[in-house]
Amino acid sequence: MIYLDNAATTFPKAPGTLERAVERYRELGVSPGRGNHDLAMRASDAVEEVRARVSAFLGAPDPERVAFGSNATDALNTAILGLVRPGDHVVATRLDHNSVLRPLHHLAETGAIEWDAAPFDERGIVTADAVEALLRPATRLVVMTHASNVIGTVQPVAEVARRCAARGIPLLVDAAQSAGQVPIDMAAMGISALAFTGHKSLYGPSGIGGLVVMPSLEVETSRFGGTGMDSASLTHSQGYPLRLEAGTLNLLGVLGLGEGLGFVEGEGVEAIHAREASLLTRLRDGLAEIDGVTLYRAEGDLSDRVAVLACNVAGVHPQDVGAILDGDFDVAVRVGVHCAPLVHRDLGTIDRGAVRFSLGAFTTAADVDAAVAAMRTIAAG
Repeated sequence: MIYLDNAATTFPKAPGTLERAVERYRELGVSPGRGNHDLAMRASDAVEEVRARVSAFLGAPDPERVAFGSNATDALNTAILGLVRPGDHVVATRLDHNSVLRPLHHLAETGAIEWDAAPFDERGIVTADAVEALLRPATRLVVMTHASNVIGTVQPVAEVARRCAARGIPLLVDAAQSAGQVPIDMAAMGISALAFTGHKSLYGPSGIGGLVVMPSLEVETSRFGGTGMDSASLTHSQGYPLRLEAGTLNLLGVLGLGEGLGFVEGEGVEAIHAREASLLTRLRDGLAEIDGVTLYRAEGDLSDRVAVLACNVAGVHPQDVGAILDGDFDVAVRVGVHCAPLVHRDLGTIDRGAVRFSLGAFTTAADVDAAVAAMRTIAAG
């Protein structure tokens, strides 16, 4: 199979990473932070090691403010519910994933908040001017995706953060698609909080992710439970990271995240990005030559994007394109609206969606060429 659905979950993982994680879990598979015996302490040390590596990798100064969760959606909900209050206004973007849009929509439906979504331009960019135009005195939070999961454009989060900071508004960044594909330095970029997931470009397993919070920002607890600390109190522990972590951590997921992060660090984010950008350009150029194929926001230099490309074939429903690619050519892609409805409304594809190709660290030029040849056959009828 030619796997070109890496924006959903990267596959395969780097050789040996999952095996090493499982082996460590066999040795340490108890509850970290839930006992004073040696094995529990060793498990806690393993978690704290990965926490520190994530903090350094993302340019955050305090490892204790890396709170692990199940994925980026979990982290975004934790941040949004822990930051906004009744009467607040929030600015998001029309590139955002439902992991941002649905929590905001839910809060607005209950009458708790109001929110607006900044548009993207003809290049697929949400400019800082577009965000700033929507800010109000009641704006409590700006949240935006770092890289679109539909069209792959990387957003100017540093400039948006600068504009937000001038008004005392925190910026929450959804880095589900960017962490591991493009360099991130939260401190240098002025990002207040960042949500990440392990199963995409950090090459870890599914079920692990987290929220990274800068020291200048306080996120209120929105879930309550056991932390292994202050167990006699009915008040949830308020020190970081425990104030944002309720219940026993996914130790196997954390260990797998550490192994995947080691692979990315070894390869180098810049090297991974450069290689994928080259293959993305090869894919774009090949598809652009096919009569009947429409590409979305894929013009010009693609070196500043993540390796995602959306398209459609004239006269063929995207669901059928995906089924033919899979059934006849063993090419796996993602079709539909990609959990990002506002993007597709603005692209004019909300009724049927699009075919999304997404590349990974193990995609080859031969994979790309085979996908282009398959699309040529489909477009020819």
